[in-house]
Amino acid sequence: MNDILTPLAYRYRPIDLSDFVGQKHLVGKDGPIRSFIKSKKLPSMVFWGPPGTGKTTLAIILSKELGYDFHSMSAVSSGKSMLLDIVKSAKESKLFSKKVVLFLDEIHRWNKAQQDVLLPYVESGLITLIGATTENPSFSLNAALLSRVKIFTFERHTAPEIAGYLGKVIKDLQKEKNFRIKKNVIDLIAEISNGDLRSALNILEITINLLPPKNKDITVALVKNAVQKQIYYDKTGDEHYNIISAIHKSLRSSNADAACYWIGRMLIAGEDPRYVARRLVRFASEDIGNAKPAALSLALTVYESIEKVGMPECNVFLMQLAIYLANCPKDNTAYKVWGMVAADVEKFGNLPVPLHLRNAPTKLMEGLGYGKGYEYDHDLPGKKSDQQCMPDKLKNRKYLDV
Repeated sequence: MNDILTPLAYRYRPIDLSDFVGQKHLVGKDGPIRSFIKSKKLPSMVFWGPPGTGKTTLAIILSKELGYDFHSMSAVSSGKSMLLDIVKSAKESKLFSKKVVLFLDEIHRWNKAQQDVLLPYVESGLITLIGATTENPSFSLNAALLSRVKIFTFERHTAPEIAGYLGKVIKDLQKEKNFRIKKNVIDLIAEISNGDLRSALNILEITINLLPPKNKDITVALVKNAVQKQIYYDKTGDEHYNIISAIHKSLRSSNADAACYWIGRMLIAGEDPRYVARRLVRFASEDIGNAKPAALSLALTVYESIEKVGMPECNVFLMQLAIYLANCPKDNTAYKVWGMVAADVEKFGNLPVPLHLRNAPTKLMEGLGYGKGYEYDHDLPGKKSDQQCMPDKLKNRKYLDV
């Protein structure tokens, strides 16, 4: 394939650790990956992190450095049959004292049965597994496989890291293409790529291709035209849960500015506003509760209004609600009580209702003592009895400090 026609992200993939970008906590002088290379022994691993942070690249580099045969699969488009073909190849390689790395991209896409097929080969060492995932392995991998691999977290690249690598790529590209680009434009590409090196290279490539025939200057305007919209957000992935967590905790900290920002991030990225509203309804009860009961009423009103109006008009509804909730007094008593109640139910199971609290609509029930001794509180001078209302095993249990 002609290099000029090959995507930049592929052409300029780092080929050794000296060229590898970022992840110093893994590949730095005292990093675990560096120690594996020194010991010439590679454990099975899962690389967890956002797109474009070098997971595939590092797997290829490791295999090359240690002389392992490298096999790659995508969990989206391959399954058991392809795996068994690789196992067969691994057994043949073992005859020649050759070790095998299986790189399984998007490993979280494999179901439990598919993951279980891997277990004996990983456990025996026939295959050294390197899985890559953007999803939390604690949730996406079954326990058996999880116990047999080491998890390494990849971080988004910093803007300076990306800008530095872009600078080297641009210097090489200018040998074959006549274009000019200033440092502030490179920095812009690095910033809007959101820590994704592959995305940064794609943006650079698109921008170069958009250059008018007689114009050799890559400008800020040209880059913005190439990007159009560059927001990293996955409605079903970790970033989704990270941002909703940030909304909830910003509101709990009474930080209206932060709560509005995170809500805006979700909405602009295309999140369903009803999902955000549902979370705010929950917050109104969990974190405000009876400190200001009107919060729940407003949250429900906003939810219903969103159902009727939709985006983009409803965005201001959520801003209004977030500001209100952030400024409300906070009380999580109801949340704590639920936790204690749930724990007691789990511990004691189906405790019987005291006889005096039971209705006795039939003679049989009355004869069994149902309703006997019940005190009707309205008939008492203080309108409040001291009768036992909890099951016998929990008769002195208090959830509220009242």
